[in-house]
Amino acid sequence: MTDENVNDETQDGTAAEPEATDAPEGVSDVENVPEEAAPEESSAEAGDPQPDEPQPAEPVAEGGAEPENVAPEEGAPATEPEPRGEAAQPERKKRKRLPRALRRQRTKPTRVRPAEHKPITRVPKPEHERGRRQERQGTVVSAGADKTIVVRVDVVKVHPMYKKVVKRSTKLHAHDEANEAKIGDIVRLVETRPLSKLKRWRLQEVVEAAK
Repeated sequence: MTDENVNDETQDGTAAEPEATDAPEGVSDVENVPEEAAPEESSAEAGDPQPDEPQPAEPVAEGGAEPENVAPEEGAPATEPEPRGEAAQPERKKRKRLPRALRRQRTKPTRVRPAEHKPITRVPKPEHERGRRQERQGTVVSAGADKTIVVRVDVVKVHPMYKKVVKRSTKLHAHDEANEAKIGDIVRLVETRPLSKLKRWRLQEVVEAAK
């Protein structure tokens, strides 16, 4: 640019406008906006509330009290409060007790009896030899009770560890049916079934009578 053109512009007081670029018709200046601003404009056009805008508050009843229960809509099932405690249990009706003559009679099915009875057949009892019963021989020390005597049985044996001869004695209650034995007699006893709380022996014979 020459100095003459600059002086002409200053004398007129107007600045020369820049030459406009050739652009196709129908294109607006909005397209020249940078891409970063596009999402913000689209959200504003969609009608979304801006985060800075205050939200309208819900109406609150006067005095800060909660609103009362709203009546149910028509057609909706009405809900009743569930009873609690003893009132919740339904009352049972007591049945009237009828006398035996007025009660319902239940017929029992009749039992068909056979024409002939089968005879009862018993299986013969097998014969087994009685096992050998234990025997003891001792001296009668008491015969005061009826049909019962107390016999002292002495046992002499060797101690298993010390090898010493040890003498031990025990008392047995025996059954004497005829009260034959007297104090001091030497008798032989035979094992038998329990006859009482203490008697498990029976008098077999008197070996030697007391002098």
